Amino acid sequence: MTSTTEPDLGSSLDARSAAQRSVDAAISSRRSVRAFTARPVARATIEEILAVAARAPSGTNLQPWKVTIVLGDARQRLSAAIMAEYNDPGRMREHKEEYAYYPRQWLEPYLARRRKIGWDLYRLLGIGKTDKEKMHAQHGRNYLFFDAPVGLIFSIDRILEQGSWLDYGMFLENIMVAARGRGLDTCPQAAFTTFHRVIARELALPANEMVVCGMSLGYADHSKIENSLVTEREPVSGFARFLE
Repeated sequence: MTSTTEPDLGSSLDARSAAQRSVDAAISSRRSVRAFTARPVARATIEEILAVAARAPSGTNLQPWKVTIVLGDARQRLSAAIMAEYNDPGRMREHKEEYAYYPRQWLEPYLARRRKIGWDLYRLLGIGKTDKEKMHAQHGRNYLFFDAPVGLIFSIDRILEQGSWLDYGMFLENIMVAARGRGLDTCPQAAFTTFHRVIARELALPANEMVVCGMSLGYADHSKIENSLVTEREPVSGFARFLE
């Protein structure tokens, strides 16, 4: 005579709820962190994050992402090479992004949102609208990876088109969410695209690859005021509509 065990629906629901809370917490707690501690991140952890992130969907499984991870001396060399250009006004004028990340013409509501986050951050840091030197210094911290121990530079094959860039965005988001699930923080940085020629030289990127962006990865320094910034989001009613 066989026996059957009734499924424990309560436990199943609890597990589902716990998984949902975990995923939602990782997504909703993701922010752009602009100050990190020196606490190292194990290489095995970085590899785990990238392996998880690589499950992102991509059209016909093209998997367009390529990542160069810079640690220790390599990170410092890259930062130094970029900062040498960034801090020289004459040489700085020679650098320009390869692709337009932002709109060429700013309209509302995008302009107001851009201005708000900029001034909210500067207000926390005590930077006024005429403090050009302080603004320059703060922006330059991008190229130091905000002192994070791990820097990531993302590139893509030039032959790939807009669809692959959409896929790439999902890969980047997966990295950030997987990092949060491990107690780590990130800052995705389009700022690196300005210095794509310096990056290509320092990292020996092949000519067929274009720099997509950079990213800082590490443990947030919660003692720094800039990490108290929480950006606003539109409610669902502000960007979605339901048709029945």
